[in-house]
Amino acid sequence: MSKQLNPVVNVCLSRRTLLAALPALGCITLTFAQETAAITVRKINCFEIRVSDPSRTMAFYQDLFGMPVQSRFGERYCMRIGQSSQFMIVRPLEVGETPAITYLGYSVENFDVQTQQNALLSKGFTTIEPPAISAPGIDFAMSTWVRMRGDTPELFFADARGLIVQLSDVENCGGSGALGSVCGALEAAPIGLFKLSEINHFTVFGNDGVGANTFYQEIFGLSVQAHQGPTSPVTGIGDGKQFVMYAGPFAGAENVPASINHGCFNMEGFVVDDILAKLTTYGLTARGDGEVGPMMHYVSLRQPARGGAEGGTPEVYFTDPDGLLMQLQDITYCGGGGYLGNECEQA
Repeated sequence: MSKQLNPVVNVCLSRRTLLAALPALGCITLTFAQETAAITVRKINCFEIRVSDPSRTMAFYQDLFGMPVQSRFGERYCMRIGQSSQFMIVRPLEVGETPAITYLGYSVENFDVQTQQNALLSKGFTTIEPPAISAPGIDFAMSTWVRMRGDTPELFFADARGLIVQLSDVENCGGSGALGSVCGALEAAPIGLFKLSEINHFTVFGNDGVGANTFYQEIFGLSVQAHQGPTSPVTGIGDGKQFVMYAGPFAGAENVPASINHGCFNMEGFVVDDILAKLTTYGLTARGDGEVGPMMHYVSLRQPARGGAEGGTPEVYFTDPDGLLMQLQDITYCGGGGYLGNECEQA
């Protein structure tokens, strides 16, 4: 990615006015200089889902993937992904909420709450008191806060489009201590039908994909590792495999706040027919041509026009008991070309 200095545009708008104004701003984009990236991220290390029945959700993900619980705090628990240090946070719905992927988390090099929050403030964010966990991020866009979870300070921010992000230490396991790095022994869990490796990526839908890509590339010093179409860059995270794709706007949803459409795990033994057979045996049904609902699976063949292979790069999707959408890919997948999606610019 170019190292040229990009101008900083200071925009003073209310949170909701900012969201409504973004589509009309056209070429005016909030950008920061990549060569002075505020924060150095290492990996995507966690994400949170809110669900209607946490016990049912735990059983589902453990039966499929053998994900043991590595820490708990109240009704919230963290499930380890593969043999990595990454984890999925599960919490029950608050009043008025519906199931969703609520936020994603990055591990940060040389993490320190005050240092990273000061970096955010230097880029135009405002410090606020911790909002309710059920509050939508767009209500406090371009804000940052620290929420105490027991004795552990957790640093969050909401970007200009309402996406909520956590920043934490590379040793964060969702546990206790100053860095959230104190976790006990893993709780017993089934072996699982599939062997996961890590979190692979997230796809975020919003009203300004171009602006979001620019923002995260420059504030974190990231670069594009692939393209899934001429207007769909894949912003790499750290290791040349992980990424986040910011897509949109979409017709009729120009003023809709950002949301995390789906997440993806990478796995060993990526054989499409075998995966679908196991998902079916477990009780998931093929989507067919209908709408996506809970406990379904399907395959999307990403064609060359979207950076895929001739005949299509197979991308396997499934939904959990609440209908949350997840994806499975090979351990080499980086969002690029080739049958396994592993042909990337920097992989």
